[in-house]
Amino acid sequence: MLALPPPPATLPPPPPQKQTIPVSLDQIVISKQNENQPNQSKQAENKQIRSKEAEYQQNRAPNTPKSIIRKSRNPSTLLKPQPRRTNPIIWCSAILCLIFCLILIFFGVATLITFLVIKPRYPLFDIPNANLNAVYFDSPEYFNGDFTFLANFSNPNRKIDVRFEYLSVELFFSDRLIATQAIEPFTQRRGEKRLEAVHFISSLVFLPQNLSVELQKQVQSNKVSYNVRGTYKVKATLGLIRISYWLHSRCQLQMTGPPTGVLVARSCRTTRPCSRKT
Repeated sequence: MLALPPPPATLPPPPPQKQTIPVSLDQIVISKQNENQPNQSKQAENKQIRSKEAEYQQNRAPNTPKSIIRKSRNPSTLLKPQPRRTNPIIWCSAILCLIFCLILIFFGVATLITFLVIKPRYPLFDIPNANLNAVYFDSPEYFNGDFTFLANFSNPNRKIDVRFEYLSVELFFSDRLIATQAIEPFTQRRGEKRLEAVHFISSLVFLPQNLSVELQKQVQSNKVSYNVRGTYKVKATLGLIRISYWLHSRCQLQMTGPPTGVLVARSCRTTRPCSRKT
């Protein structure tokens, strides 16, 4: 038997080809319209939301002007803050301070005018009479003495009363304190004068050798020099106005020798210190 030839090799079937369906231009346009449909639906929703907001604003404030409605629609614009009301306590404090300042100014101007019109003067201190009764030494450096004088206090003001609240008088020999005396307070009416007798007694007062020698020489020459210093606190009264101040008096006296020493010459002045005020 003859051998049969082998059967021909079978080839794999070709892959199925996709069938292309022709698409018309109308269908393409329709497909684009379908793609734009979501955007159109969103726009329609936004329009509905805006219309509802407008209706809500109109129903909420029907009398509100359109300009205010337009501003309220824009969320980016900020409302202007309303001005705060000032606390009434602050207003009361400001008014009280103003009244106080006006009162100070008024009294200051009134006081200035009063002083310019009245022209107040300080009280005066003078020594019209004095007697040197004794000067002797128990030892070369210890001094004893007896001295009296008449103090004249005068108020030269015509419309101001004064009161001497504190009075202290001191006796010096060449700037060395040898006696001191206090005077009782008193009041002086306008234009009034007052005489006060002051009695100094010096007992065993230490003097340096040079001063003791100088005093003995003055006694022998019948020419003794003393200094009287006074310190006073005065209160001046003019109606409701009261002013307190300090005064200092200085008197240089020249006496004849004891036991009948009399006043030969004097020089007195009264000043007001700037550093001591009350």
